[in-house]
Amino acid sequence: MRTREFTFRFLAALLLIGWSSSPAAAQKRPPNFVFILVDDLGWMDVGCYGSRFYKTPNIDKLARQGMRFTNAYAAAPVCSPTRASILTGKYPARLHLTDWLPGRPDRRDQKLARPQIVNQLPLAEVTIAEALKQAGYVSASIGKWHLGGDGFAPAQQGFDLNVAGDHTGTPASYFYPFRSQSVVMPRLEQGREGEYLTDRLTFEAEKFIEGNKDKPFFLYLPHYAVHIPLVAKRELVAKYRQETKPGQTQSNALYAAMIDSMDESVGRITGKLEELKIADNTIIVFTSDNGGLSVKEGPHTPSTSNAPLRTGKGYLYEGGIREPLIVRWPGVVKPGSVNHVPVSSVDFYPTIMEMAGVKNQQMVDGMSLTPLLKQRGGLRREEIFWHYPHYSNQGGKPGGAVRQGDFKLIEFYEDNHAELYNLKRDTGEANNLTNKMPKKTRELRQKLAAWRNSIDAQMMRLNPRYEEAGRAARSCAATTVSYHINLTTFKE
Repeated sequence: MRTREFTFRFLAALLLIGWSSSPAAAQKRPPNFVFILVDDLGWMDVGCYGSRFYKTPNIDKLARQGMRFTNAYAAAPVCSPTRASILTGKYPARLHLTDWLPGRPDRRDQKLARPQIVNQLPLAEVTIAEALKQAGYVSASIGKWHLGGDGFAPAQQGFDLNVAGDHTGTPASYFYPFRSQSVVMPRLEQGREGEYLTDRLTFEAEKFIEGNKDKPFFLYLPHYAVHIPLVAKRELVAKYRQETKPGQTQSNALYAAMIDSMDESVGRITGKLEELKIADNTIIVFTSDNGGLSVKEGPHTPSTSNAPLRTGKGYLYEGGIREPLIVRWPGVVKPGSVNHVPVSSVDFYPTIMEMAGVKNQQMVDGMSLTPLLKQRGGLRREEIFWHYPHYSNQGGKPGGAVRQGDFKLIEFYEDNHAELYNLKRDTGEANNLTNKMPKKTRELRQKLAAWRNSIDAQMMRLNPRYEEAGRAARSCAATTVSYHINLTTFKE
């Protein structure tokens, strides 16, 4: 009798061990999150989005394992506002954080003066890290922060670990010792001679994953790459220079080398998850904060081409705001699926909350993308909005935009003119439809104005320095004419 009882208990124990180690049991623990944000990566800079020059085998593999979005947008054409929208689920205009920090000062050649923006992500905002912490998550921000300095760093915004994140928008150095004369990047002292920044951040991310494999974690991995200045490993630059051919739309070997290292980082992260046997319970999001740099900026030549999209970073045209977006959610997202619904970076916050089973703790502008990811319906949203009341370093003019279905309207604040495009038929925004479709133009302008009012968006004002410059120019012109007349009279 005792033998039979022992045998029964032994078999029951084996069954329990087998059940607890099964994938179904693992799913009972909240999922982990790895959010990979690449800086200035354009929509066409990835192989699975159409690039024939840049090599991204690991990102392409991620797309085959998850869902690729073709109409994903950043909430702004520059970095800091988009980052704020990701972490809070709110439009930058609502946060009054609508430009890169601290922003570009007004110049005398600008007709309008920018509004006074906040120079950090307000502590009153509940970030993804803070919301998840209450559900038992441990969080790390490893890479670029650019949402405030002392007192507003990741540690004050809910993250348990901050590596390399500070108030700056560009790295102190892309190679060890990761410092300049005035800036030392946090917690990167242990690097080694010749180490590349993208590799170092990846190492720190792997270390965080390994140290927290037995608890739910949120890893925010915002790379500094591929932001200017373009700096890459010498051997990779040589490799891509060999592959450059005349007439290529994309041909920047330096930029290609930076993308190569970033893609290798994605492969290392996914490999570490598999090695630790937690890949099946880890959701990966891969995206960018704005379009690729397609024009000369200061001493820097263009990084890439976003064609067929128009322009790039700093502009409200598609090249400045449409982004690659891939989501891998094992056991939920159908591998290799593609979604064409327009989505925005404000959607990540409510999406992650729903995935983690955490209730939203603040009002958000975004919507959860889980119906799209599960392929069980669409989004109950008519429009996506943008508000960028600034002159960009890349030449973009202040304006706002709204996308409704296939239509997108851009309103320019300097002269109050608008442009309307049908993106389904005209991805490159070459054919302005405002004269052909005045009713649709009027409708979308009214919606854009109503939205701005509803979120207390800050508007621009006339730039007094521009007026002074104009008066000086008119006075100078009058003096020149007077001088010319007097000189002519004298000669006669």
